[in-house]
Amino acid sequence: MKRAIIVGGGISGLATAWLLREKALACGIQLELVLLEKDQRPGGKIRSIHEGGYVCEWGPNGFLDSKPQTLELCDAVGVSSDLLRSNDNARKRFIYSDGELHRLPEGGGTFLKSRLISWPGKLRLALEPTPFIARTPAGVDESLADFARRRLGGEALDKLISPMVSGIFAGDPETMSLVSCFPRIAQLEREYGGLIRAMVRLARQKKRERAAGKAVSSAAGPGGVLTSFRPGIQYLTDSLAASLGGIVMADREVSWVRRGKSAAWRVGCRDGGEYDADLVIVASPAHAASAILHDCDAGIASILESIPYASMTVVCLGYERELVSHPLDGFGYLIPKKEGRSILGTLWDSSMFENRAPTGKVLLRSMVGGACFPDYVHMGDDELLGRVRGDMKDVMGIVAEPSFIRIFRHPQAIPQYTVGHGERLKHLEERLACHPGLILTGNSYRGIGLNDCVAAAQRASDQALELLR
Repeated sequence: MKRAIIVGGGISGLATAWLLREKALACGIQLELVLLEKDQRPGGKIRSIHEGGYVCEWGPNGFLDSKPQTLELCDAVGVSSDLLRSNDNARKRFIYSDGELHRLPEGGGTFLKSRLISWPGKLRLALEPTPFIARTPAGVDESLADFARRRLGGEALDKLISPMVSGIFAGDPETMSLVSCFPRIAQLEREYGGLIRAMVRLARQKKRERAAGKAVSSAAGPGGVLTSFRPGIQYLTDSLAASLGGIVMADREVSWVRRGKSAAWRVGCRDGGEYDADLVIVASPAHAASAILHDCDAGIASILESIPYASMTVVCLGYERELVSHPLDGFGYLIPKKEGRSILGTLWDSSMFENRAPTGKVLLRSMVGGACFPDYVHMGDDELLGRVRGDMKDVMGIVAEPSFIRIFRHPQAIPQYTVGHGERLKHLEERLACHPGLILTGNSYRGIGLNDCVAAAQRASDQALELLR
C-alpha cells in the first residue's frame, strides 16, 4: 500500500486530499492518506464566525460560480443543495472618489455619464484601441501600474486599477505583475490588440448568453455570481474535513520534510512524531513551506521565502438598520490609495447574503492595511476603530455607534505576485523536478481565490496519481 502525506489543512490541502482519495479509489490504487494540520481545526483562513445572529467571514466570503471546478467539488461532496447565491445587489460595485461614491459603469452609456473619470481621463481611455498604444513587448513582465498607464492613462490607474488590485490582492499595482495577477488581461491584449476591442467582442458574447437565459455578471464586475453557503463559506471546508474523517489529523504542526531511508520521504512534526511517505504534497503558504523544506532543498526554500505576503485587518461592524441612512444597495466600495483613507474598501455583507445579520440590522466588513499600509496590522483596536468609523462617516454618513464589533488580524494574509513571479515559478519547477514525489499546491503560485485553490488541487491530485501509478 502506498502512503501520501498532505501538509496543510486549508481549502487547498482538504480539496487535494479529497480529490486524490477519490481518484485513487477509481483507479484501484490502495492508498493511505494522511493530512497534517497545525491548527486545532482545519480550514486555514476560511472561517465563518457566528455571534449574536451575525455571520462574519474571517477570510474569504465565497467564490464565483463561473468556474466549474469548485461547483463540481461541491456536487461530489454532496453540498450543492446548500449553495447560497448572492442577490442582485452584489452586481453593483462602487468606487469612492472626490468625496462621493460612484457606481462602476456597466456600459458605454453609463461610462460617459459617470463622474468617476474626468473628461480628459475619458478621452485618454478612448485612445486605448488605437494603434498609437504599443503592446507589451514579448517576454516582458510588466507591472500592473506600467500596463495601466500605457494603455489607459494615469487617472484610470488611480481610480480603477489601483482600487481593484487592493480589493483582490491587497496589493500595490506598482509592484504587482500583470501576467501573473491577471493573465486573462494580458491574453486579451495579445489576442485583440487592446482591451476596449476585447470588451466589445466579449459584451456581444454576454448579450447572446443573456438571451439564452444564462446568468452573467455586469460588465463592471467579474464573471459569475458570488456564491457561499447559508452558514458561511466554512461550511465547505467543514464538509470536506468531515468526509475525510480520520485522514485529517489536527494539531500536528510539521517542522520538516526530508528524504527518507525506508521510504522515499519522511515528515517530522513539532511534537516529535515522524511519518514515512511515498509522496508529500505541501499545501501550506509559501513562507511556511519554505521553513518546512529548508533541510530538503535550500534552493526551493529560498524561492518560496522570496514570495512576499500582504497583511490585512478585517473589521466587522453591525448596526441597527434604522440608524444607517445609506441604502447599502450593492456589493460595497473600494477606495483609491490617493484618497488618503485608512480603509481599502467595505463590503456590505448583509446586502449580498440575506442571513448575514439579524432582522433589522446590517453587517459591514471593512478591509484595512494591505501592501501599501503594512503597519496597520499592528495598530491598536481603538485607533483602528476610530479610523474605520471616521471613513464610514465620510463615505456613507454613518455616525451611529456600532452594536457589534469584531476585528480579525492577518499578518500574512495574501501572497503577492510581484514582477518576476513567473520567473520564480519557473525556477521552482526546475528544482522540484529533482525531487520526485514532492508536490507544492495552494494559492501562493497561480491564483489566490478559492476557485484557484480548487483548480490547483485538481492539478496536484492528478500529478500525485501519476506518481502513484
